[in-house]
Amino acid sequence: MKGLELSRSFWEEALRPAMEEQCPVLLQRAAAGLSGTGSDCLGYDDEISLDHDMAAGCMLWLPEAELESYGFHLSTIYDRLPREHRGVAAEHRSRQGDGRYGVKSLEGFFRPFTGRNGAPESWWEWLYLPSHSLAAATSGEVFFDGPGTFTRIREEILTGMPEDVRLKKIAARAALMAQSGQYNFARCRRHGEEGAARLACAEFVRQTLGMIFLLNRRHMPFYKWAFRALGELPRLSEQKEVLVRILSDPREEDIEGVAAAVIGELQAQGLTDGHWDFLEPHAYEVMKRISDGEIAALHVMEG
Repeated sequence: MKGLELSRSFWEEALRPAMEEQCPVLLQRAAAGLSGTGSDCLGYDDEISLDHDMAAGCMLWLPEAELESYGFHLSTIYDRLPREHRGVAAEHRSRQGDGRYGVKSLEGFFRPFTGRNGAPESWWEWLYLPSHSLAAATSGEVFFDGPGTFTRIREEILTGMPEDVRLKKIAARAALMAQSGQYNFARCRRHGEEGAARLACAEFVRQTLGMIFLLNRRHMPFYKWAFRALGELPRLSEQKEVLVRILSDPREEDIEGVAAAVIGELQAQGLTDGHWDFLEPHAYEVMKRISDGEIAALHVMEG
């Protein structure tokens, strides 16, 4: 059983019935689910994943203003649940501890990912926060949300990036793809610097991954899950195998093929009117579409 499914069943079969019996009023003050870091939050866990962080349980989020009044009571209910669920040991810890599951601060959940009690609030926060942090903050599933606050914040992080910030990030990815893959890779090889050429390829692939997620309006997860998540995207997912091949057997024709596919998508989304094969001029075309003067004034590779 996948970790997300196990967590959902723990909520439905163990924790929710206990709360309905012992504190039904508090049920409407909390949100329950599984989110954050970990392959199970993405549905990518497998047998190898069992060597760490594997337990039965879920997260129960309360606003910080209510933790002092209700947190101890809810933690007591949680900690009295059976220590095994569907044959998997449940995580239990002291109420002074901080295990992965159990009663959590709603605001405290988001702060490590956004630096805020919820979603980013300024364009520079959206620009500079790592994509994998935003992906982790919105991973997994919310099984129940009485007040709806947790779900609202997740949705804001998922969809609230200002369009000018997305355009700035896309422009930077285009410029960096051009620099690393279309220019420096071949140049390093001509210099006989194979190590540098491989690094240029790796940078091209990294920037391309970021570009494709931006073109799909998705936050890219932590690098070790990026390729798997790429294969699930509606746009440009077919580039996955080519990008993997570039890492193991880099060839200029593959790099140019990926660049051409990205340019085609930029054109399809109305982000460039140009027909150049080189990505750099397309970066400046995207920059022209940014309305905010401060963002438009940033260096093309910024962000």
